[in-house]
Amino acid sequence: MRVGCAVEKSDKELIKVKVVVAKPLPVYPAPVFLVGVYDEESRPSGMIAAWGGVCCSEPPCISIAVQRSRHSFGGIEARKAFTVNIPSEAQAAQADYFGIFSGRDRDKFAAAGLTPKRGELVDAPLVEEFPISFECEVVHSAELGSHVLFVGKVVRTWALEECLNDKGQPDPLKVRPLVFAPQYGLYYGLGDKPVADAFSVGKSIEKD
Repeated sequence: MRVGCAVEKSDKELIKVKVVVAKPLPVYPAPVFLVGVYDEESRPSGMIAAWGGVCCSEPPCISIAVQRSRHSFGGIEARKAFTVNIPSEAQAAQADYFGIFSGRDRDKFAAAGLTPKRGELVDAPLVEEFPISFECEVVHSAELGSHVLFVGKVVRTWALEECLNDKGQPDPLKVRPLVFAPQYGLYYGLGDKPVADAFSVGKSIEKD
């Protein structure tokens, strides 16, 4: 079904029309979060969460949506803590492994060649090899339907020193985080250069 109204264009210009997509789609693309937890037997484990993101600036908070059937769910609920670890493009296989297999019957950290490191402020493991890690304390949860939303207050942030810029902040082009296209089951990279300066490029419209 087509929506919107026709716009007169010159013969050389295409008329772009938005259409209704039959199957609802998630926000596109999605992040790749490796969520670190200790399971109900106190073993380090984790899962990949694509439904998540920053949800508050002050205090800084990250939200993740998790199905109750996931092995990691019990650990988050019991310990009120989790970590969010950001893999680089080069770590796609290791991250994907955590999304394929369950921690119920295997040590996913050992199988993927990754090192769990206990968080300093929360009862959850970091992924030592991943460039960025956040320690999160659960401050809110909500039943949404298929998933439970957990809001985690970020109490500590870790980054590999080699991924920082000269201001001591993570540089996206050094981190090179994965992004996920759920409709196609594909991982993508961030690209090789910035597109434009935020809170600046839009000013050009006023000048025109």
